[in-house]
Amino acid sequence: MWRSFVATIVVVSGVAAGAQQVPDTSFTPPISDPAFASGQGPRLAIDDGHHNFHTSTGRYRPFAMLAARDGYRVAGTPGPFTDSLLAGIDVLVIANALAERNEGGRWTLPTPSAFTPDEIAAVVRWLQRGGSLLLIADHMPFGGAAESLATAVGVRWANAFALDSASRGGNFVLHRGAELAPHAVFEGRASGERIDSIVVFTGSALGLAGAGSPLFGLPPHVTLLYPTEAWRFSRDTRRESGAGWLQGAALRVGRGRVVALGEAAMMSAQRQGPRGNPMGFNDPRAAQNVQFILNVLHWLSGLLPEPSPR
Repeated sequence: MWRSFVATIVVVSGVAAGAQQVPDTSFTPPISDPAFASGQGPRLAIDDGHHNFHTSTGRYRPFAMLAARDGYRVAGTPGPFTDSLLAGIDVLVIANALAERNEGGRWTLPTPSAFTPDEIAAVVRWLQRGGSLLLIADHMPFGGAAESLATAVGVRWANAFALDSASRGGNFVLHRGAELAPHAVFEGRASGERIDSIVVFTGSALGLAGAGSPLFGLPPHVTLLYPTEAWRFSRDTRRESGAGWLQGAALRVGRGRVVALGEAAMMSAQRQGPRGNPMGFNDPRAAQNVQFILNVLHWLSGLLPEPSPR
């Protein structure tokens, strides 16, 4: 069975590694009740300064457009993170940051941190004063690049690929009452914002190092693969069960709020491959991903209540 699994993902990896991912800016789902008047909401900055695979003008442009339509004041922000730069931000979004060594697809171990110790210290100080962070790190090497920052805010990250050994794929539909944990993010501000399912696309895995709240775990039959080079798998690739690992969590750092997600595509709308297949909240199966994104931003902005730590 394992040989069959590896053979399949080797084929899949060859496609995935070379498949083009481009933003789908034509997909503009309605927002029935924007949280803020246009341009009057919190200042939301998307990290563009750490060799990010997803940026405000690139693959996260649909995310930026969605947040702006909800009233957020959205802009990209360059690195490095400093006290003065962060002082002008209410919500910071970091999606798939990398160190310079990993730019251009040089995705081999060891994975260096995308952030310097001084940057990490500045982010922690900003959170303690009340900032909010959405930290997103996908499959290897993104988890490894975010690991130092994640550790500083109370999250441990697996620098791995999360793949389903039953379906031999990486796209998961997660359901209320199963993988989705009880949390205000899945309830929203009113009944019309309730989330019953979301879709994720491969990704990595994470866990809480201390107090915090799980958002969603990995579904059954998930295997974590730890290749030495991204998208290169063999029977010798280290692996472990995904049981007990999460792909989403929420926690507090001082007065600030943090949401950590182990998958990036679910938070944007992209087209992939020669046929331009939808991947993200434009996927027909992911009808509630848009509301999930808005609910996450609303929780980070203090519009949704915080549960007791677990």
